[in-house]
Amino acid sequence: MFSGIIEGRCRVREIKEGKRGLRVLFEFENLRGFYVGQSISIDGVCLTVEDFRDNLAEFFLSDETLRVTKFGRVLAEGYVCNFERALKVGDRIDGHFVLGHVDGVGEITEILDFGEEGWEIRVKIPKELLKFAPRKGSIALDGTSLTINSVEGDEIRIRLIPQTLRITAFPYRRVGDLLNVEVDVLARYVHNLLKFP
Repeated sequence: MFSGIIEGRCRVREIKEGKRGLRVLFEFENLRGFYVGQSISIDGVCLTVEDFRDNLAEFFLSDETLRVTKFGRVLAEGYVCNFERALKVGDRIDGHFVLGHVDGVGEITEILDFGEEGWEIRVKIPKELLKFAPRKGSIALDGTSLTINSVEGDEIRIRLIPQTLRITAFPYRRVGDLLNVEVDVLARYVHNLLKFP
């Protein structure tokens, strides 16, 4: 489990194709506290460390992961991602509970750059996820815990503060780019509970 508070960026260094997925080597800005078997969120996808050395860590992305997330469409050498290590018992939860299980893929449709005051982005998300995305609710985009400012049709508006832009991979994203979307798990649970008499 994660909090959606991104620790830094990583970059795809090498991709090796297999029969049932990809082995991807990522280069990290800060590879501290990693170990084999550890869960790491890469752009909101919970992946397991298979090997690491220096500032490089290798992960296996199954064909199912490639199908459900944006990774099957965007991964290439040099692609920049967010990362976060899993929470430990007793950690502060500064964001919201993020499982690392992507619900769908969104697309950036607009970016408004306010300079020193950050960005506002508009993101089109799958229609079936809109019921879990209320105004002022939480959502994880590329693993980042964010607050929904407004909902307009099948699009949500999000403000990205300067600190978010300093730490995350959002400055590398452009209109038309894809984002992994995970809705708030608490909203999903409440919705499911209300369906039962």
